[in-house]
Amino acid sequence: MASEPVARAVAEELARWGGMRQTGVSLRYMTEFGARPTHRNLLLSAQFLHKELPIRIARRALDLDSLPFGLSKKPAVLKVRDWYLDSFRDIRYFPEVRSQEDELAFTQMIKMIRVRHANVVPTMALGVQQLKKDMGGTKAFPSGIEEIHQFLDRFYMSRIGIRMLIGQHVALHDPDPEPGVIGLINTRLSPMQVARLASEDARAICMREYGSAPDVDIYGDPDFTFPYVITHLHLMMFELVKNSLRAVQERFMDSDKHAPPVRIIVADGAEDVTIKISDEGGGIPRSGLPRIFTYLYSTAEHPPDLDGHNEGVTMAGYGCGLPISRLYARYFGGDLQIISMEGYGTDAYLHLSRLGDSEEPLP
Repeated sequence: MASEPVARAVAEELARWGGMRQTGVSLRYMTEFGARPTHRNLLLSAQFLHKELPIRIARRALDLDSLPFGLSKKPAVLKVRDWYLDSFRDIRYFPEVRSQEDELAFTQMIKMIRVRHANVVPTMALGVQQLKKDMGGTKAFPSGIEEIHQFLDRFYMSRIGIRMLIGQHVALHDPDPEPGVIGLINTRLSPMQVARLASEDARAICMREYGSAPDVDIYGDPDFTFPYVITHLHLMMFELVKNSLRAVQERFMDSDKHAPPVRIIVADGAEDVTIKISDEGGGIPRSGLPRIFTYLYSTAEHPPDLDGHNEGVTMAGYGCGLPISRLYARYFGGDLQIISMEGYGTDAYLHLSRLGDSEEPLP
């Protein structure tokens, strides 16, 4: 346990760095800079991250200490805060990056930070579950509870930004990248291929949970490609297809009728690439639609208990899949919309901005 003077010194350092202004980097800059991963460019990238990451991490650690309704005191949230404090200390105590050896050591260190923070989303979800339980469920929420939703939106968007910066730097060390791949950015990404892979992963989870899974039909131009981050698109597609499979499976599980397929349509527009995921899973009541993008709501009757150390992917329960998917879409200037027809099914529209020449600083 840290002594009081040490703890005070870290708190002061945290406040100082958390008060600094963060620097946004545009995707165009990332692409142009990453296209030439020379030793000099990797050194410049590491020097930038050495100064930038403590600002972003300090802000999140400070935020985690000042949440309303006692959320900051929940054991799960304290665990996440400690991860951010550890990462802040690791980077601040790392000496200046001056040589190639320094840069390689720094890269290893931030790779470890990325691993440390891998379970932030389910652990924060557990903290929210603990709060909901203490408050007697969603029906008993007091006024002002939307402040938690707004915090989590900011918190998770910042997390996406931090992981993008770290992931891009780490990926630039790949000695043999695929053609057209610059760090995490695939300049020739096939949305049809990602849709197929994400659907296979989601069907495997559905099969594991229910013993069967509806088919997924995918329509679009198999030769169409555009620049995007494959991990982001896979995460969003997996979440949306998983939700649709669950809705269809549960609706037709005890029916004599054959479960209809989930349909995915990929459209190449002038402004956006749009992917529509349609199902006949019965839809969402109109009264429930405003809540589907909040972190305090889940359609699962019995959310998983994270205290049981169940880190496998489940079909539903954490109440953060849709809002986080929307944040991933919005991170690059896109969006996610859900349109429901109660008694029939749901259409999810994933709008993805074309990333080629975007000079807007990313969050």
